[in-house]
Amino acid sequence: MTDTDERIAPLTKRQRQAAAIAEAASRPIGWMLLKILLLAIVDAIAVYAAFVLFAHREWLILAIVVLVTILINYIYFSRRRVPAKYLTPGIIFLVLFQVFTLLYTGYIGFTNYGTGHNGTKEQAISSLLASAQERVEDSPTYPVTVVEQFGTYGFLVTDPETGDALLGTADEPLHEVDADFQGGQAVAVDGWTTLPLATVFTLSDQLEQLSVPFSDDPNDGSLRAPDGQKGYLYVSTLAYDATADTITDTDTGTVYRDTGEGAFTAENGDQLLPGWQTTVGFDNFVRAVTDSSIRGPLISVTVWTFVFALVSVASTFFLGLLLALVFNNTRMRFRNGYRIILILPYAFPAFLSALVWAGMMNESFGFINQVLFGGAAIPWLTDPVLAKVSVLLVNLWLGFPYMFLVCMGALQGIPEDVNEAAVMDGANAWQIFRRIKLPLLLVTVAPLLISSFAFNFNNFNLIYMLTKGGPRFSDVSIPVGHTDILISMVYKVAFTGQTRDYGLASAFTILIFIVVATISIISFRKTKALEELN
Repeated sequence: MTDTDERIAPLTKRQRQAAAIAEAASRPIGWMLLKILLLAIVDAIAVYAAFVLFAHREWLILAIVVLVTILINYIYFSRRRVPAKYLTPGIIFLVLFQVFTLLYTGYIGFTNYGTGHNGTKEQAISSLLASAQERVEDSPTYPVTVVEQFGTYGFLVTDPETGDALLGTADEPLHEVDADFQGGQAVAVDGWTTLPLATVFTLSDQLEQLSVPFSDDPNDGSLRAPDGQKGYLYVSTLAYDATADTITDTDTGTVYRDTGEGAFTAENGDQLLPGWQTTVGFDNFVRAVTDSSIRGPLISVTVWTFVFALVSVASTFFLGLLLALVFNNTRMRFRNGYRIILILPYAFPAFLSALVWAGMMNESFGFINQVLFGGAAIPWLTDPVLAKVSVLLVNLWLGFPYMFLVCMGALQGIPEDVNEAAVMDGANAWQIFRRIKLPLLLVTVAPLLISSFAFNFNNFNLIYMLTKGGPRFSDVSIPVGHTDILISMVYKVAFTGQTRDYGLASAFTILIFIVVATISIISFRKTKALEELN
């Protein structure tokens, strides 16, 4: 074989590997170290999450975390997956903050998740039995050492009869372990941190609530040690029958059964709370339209939401358009200065502006009543009608600069030849505006009007900062008011009041999504007719 043949012969596998190593070595070492460092951080977070999920027995999420971590390492250590290296971060954040949020919200809408229905059935049974516990009078004293692991507190107990060491937490019953003893008492166990007495004294509130089951059978009672040093046996006045799936009050003899509603219920309808989270199908949606205490305010809030969004879009658009037409006149002096003044409301944070307006509209000491109206007591924010007017006025003040800027840019994009041709044909100013400028303007502005409607449909900041949704409706079961829109009502149902109904709030959220999506789809289809003007 000649020298030429040797140069053109295909490389062997070992030669290709050597060439790849040489090429990798020739790259800047800093980028390689940075990649390794970032992947090490990701892997460290994943390992920590895996330990936490393993401790809480979340097997499905644990499997997902492990698989995603392996896939990330494969992509970024691979030399061929170049597109995936750029797409992976965006896909991960999209799944976490968009897809998962939407799917989980939809799932919650079909459950009874809320106050009194937060955990599993097993957790509810344990909580019910623990809440009705009474100390056994002749209970032996159990020496206790408080231990901690990953933020979870447990009791390291010495059995006074056998001398064995037992370990348990609120979620894990007492079980025998190998421990270090001192003075006949178990004081340390592998994997757990023994807390000194000085630290135990600072945890009195947590230890008073800590109840460690004696066994897997909740009827066997639990161990409590309010001082963190001596434990005693407590048994519940409620008895759980796993075979019949009932709870019996041993004092009254009342039997509570699982009726499928997520709580143990007696024959007279009384329920034992807390219950547990369960799927209820379309009950939340049915309750929203059949329960009179919910249906009434829901209809009022829905109507007001549409009125608020439509009036806000129309008022801000026409005021912004009017000002744009005025200040688009090239013969006006100092028009740049006027433009800067007009967009000042748009430059300030909306929530801060709403708070300022709330202060100025205060009935007792607000600037508007005290200065402009000479001390009058006008209930701008407490009267149902005036409160709605106030919300619309403040939103007009906040929103017209945006429409002014949009319309100004759209008007400047219309060729001057069109205006001159219309004048030559004898059209007056109103005819030029109505038949030429406005249709051409809508080609650009119509999609923005649709997005503005969607924004105002969910304009939570203005409503909550200005009126907090008040004044409140009377004789309703949910804490909503006359100026609440759907999104602020959802917030109140989910996060305010004595009972927080996340399932009902999620059902409302699904309805809002359907309404906004439907209106947006229809509106965007209608705006296609305007494209013919181009």
